Amino acid sequence: MLKIRLSTNLLPLCLLFSLTVFTSTRSEAQSIVIPVETQHNALVLQTDSSKYLGTVYFGKKLSKSSEYAQVKNQSKQTVDYTGMLNSVYTPSGSRNLLEPALTVTHSDGNNSADLTYVSHEVKKIDGNVSLISILLKDPAYNFNVTLFYKIYYKEDVIEQWSSIKHNEKGNVTLHKYASANLHLTGSAYYLNQYHGDWVKEMQPEESKLTHGIKTLDSKLGTRANLFQPSVFMVSVNKPATEDEGTVLFASLEYSGNFRTDLEVDYQDNLRIISGINNYASPYTLKPNEEFVTPIFLYTLSTQGKGVASRNLQNWARNYKLLDGKGTRLTLLNNWEATYFDFNESKLAGLLKDTKKLGVDLFLLDDGWFANKYPRNGDVAGLGDWEENKQKLPNGISSLVKEAQNNNVKFGIWIEPEMVNPKSMLYEKHPDWVIKQPKRDEHYFRNQLVLDLTNPKVQDFVFGVVDDLFTKNPALAYIKWDCNSVIFNAHSATLKNQNHFYIEYMRGLYNVLERIRAKYPKVPMMLCSGGGGRVDYAALQYFTEFWPSDNTDPLERIFMQWEYSYFYPAIASANHVTDWGKQPIKFRTDVAMMGKLGFDIVVNDLVANDLKFCQDAIKNYDTVKSIIWQGDQYRLSDPRSSNVASMLYINEQKSSGVIFNYLVSSRYGANSNLPVLLKGLDPAKNYKIQEINLYPGTTSTIKGDQIFSGDFLMKVGFNPDLNLARTSVVLKVEESN
Repeated sequence: MLKIRLSTNLLPLCLLFSLTVFTSTRSEAQSIVIPVETQHNALVLQTDSSKYLGTVYFGKKLSKSSEYAQVKNQSKQTVDYTGMLNSVYTPSGSRNLLEPALTVTHSDGNNSADLTYVSHEVKKIDGNVSLISILLKDPAYNFNVTLFYKIYYKEDVIEQWSSIKHNEKGNVTLHKYASANLHLTGSAYYLNQYHGDWVKEMQPEESKLTHGIKTLDSKLGTRANLFQPSVFMVSVNKPATEDEGTVLFASLEYSGNFRTDLEVDYQDNLRIISGINNYASPYTLKPNEEFVTPIFLYTLSTQGKGVASRNLQNWARNYKLLDGKGTRLTLLNNWEATYFDFNESKLAGLLKDTKKLGVDLFLLDDGWFANKYPRNGDVAGLGDWEENKQKLPNGISSLVKEAQNNNVKFGIWIEPEMVNPKSMLYEKHPDWVIKQPKRDEHYFRNQLVLDLTNPKVQDFVFGVVDDLFTKNPALAYIKWDCNSVIFNAHSATLKNQNHFYIEYMRGLYNVLERIRAKYPKVPMMLCSGGGGRVDYAALQYFTEFWPSDNTDPLERIFMQWEYSYFYPAIASANHVTDWGKQPIKFRTDVAMMGKLGFDIVVNDLVANDLKFCQDAIKNYDTVKSIIWQGDQYRLSDPRSSNVASMLYINEQKSSGVIFNYLVSSRYGANSNLPVLLKGLDPAKNYKIQEINLYPGTTSTIKGDQIFSGDFLMKVGFNPDLNLARTSVVLKVEESN
């Protein structure tokens, strides 16, 4: 876990953030008011007469900061019998009657906790980012919790986490240890959550939250997002639309077991408590040991989902995603061309195809390794990271050189966290594998998970990557897969099995930290059987993620739409494959809405298909910076219309690209109405031209027409989609 220390020398408060401490002017006991303000919003914390700290406001920022002290007086709700319903970090065992953020057993066996305000500090990190720390203490025990709020002012984003520490005479047991405890007030709350499975990722469900607790969680250990991602939205008062309504976007930045409780209490307020899933994980905390929780990420928008998503996308590119402001490599992957059946001769041909296609890099997928148990399928060889001598007698280095001879780069697939029971690694180190000693082994995709709580295993996994780069310094790309969940959770070397799930994630992050310390900029794709491990803790180490193994372009329109609420397009790896019934143009257009790649047999393409792909890559090069770094606007929702339409536009509002698709094949389906554009400058004039045309076809769009931004946002523009034109890409340029 990352440990963050605050300087004891406080810097002057920046007026930009308005992070001022106010003292109430009321005649009763003084209270401390702490406004946690971003550009448009405020999360206001306030102590009562007994120094209990609660949330009194979370919403649009007030113009007069001094009035935050009066917010609490305006509430006429039913009595709070506990005085803790709005607690900023609710403990259990004392007065609390609802779901806690913290549950402990003290060293003397006492199961109660109480937390009161002691002090807080503000540190300005730069002109946009500040960090607030708030110290809370149990009055009866030498037990402290520090709450951290990292504020990204312009992006309206807050990262929140907790640090737990004590100096009692013996060990303390943490039974629950949340990262954050939010409190929202409204007349109703609507949860938009996600579920799925392999090739069915990011399926949205929206429902009204009723009284009681709704829990979003994972107990899978790894590949934790397989069935339920940690991202979610909560609309306040009414379901938010793209451009209207108050909505909170949130997620835990964690790649392991997570838990988010959403509780509507008897006062009709919503409490959100999120952190590591405490399932099977009581944590023994030693005196002076610090337990730091993962980060809980959130942004609030009072102008609908579109603003919230652009907040997160901008924040991710600027602060979290590895090389978020950089560039990306287009590629050709061999997986669907060869699967496990290849040799040097086949790969040499694919390297030539990479050059012919016009992409930057060739990616060699699964099947290149293992000798005693050759990797000719997914049943053997995983863990034995040596080149297969029959397939590659001259090794990876010869392929890297061949790639250089073709003026392309070379990348490779690995799955270093996993092992097949049929492998030399398993035979040599059965104690390195996660399994219960008294239970039968249970396999997921014919494999087991290596025990990353073991430092020797961490060294091994790091060595898989390090050896590849040591032997092949010109290696330019890693596809990192993770296909199994954890069954029979047990470590042969860990002394306290209650710590297993937490120590496993610490081990994984330790490996990734080591890799990035030595290879800070090498592009790496985060793949986990699709979107099984997509979160911002992991994306600190990866340049992109693989949304799904389902590359049917029609399905991908819906998946990429949902992912785009939380992740920027530059992070989404989208490949053109043979999945689906759509023509090559449709498949390529869909893949262009992110980081473009191909997984096709180039030699099987007819002449016009090849020509289209080559031209599309050139077109992509002219607009990719807008797609990767521009503001994204969802124009027409495929779930409620025959048309899916997505706009990306640059910061200057001078250049953009619109992707339009017909998602219905029913008779007469078309874009019967114009699509209303968003994000343009109403005072500017624009020219709209169709690009990415298939060879031999002509556009029905008159590219010489000029429209004002005002017209395009109020009247709209029709992309002229129909059953003969199912995919249309439009370039928008400012015109005189």
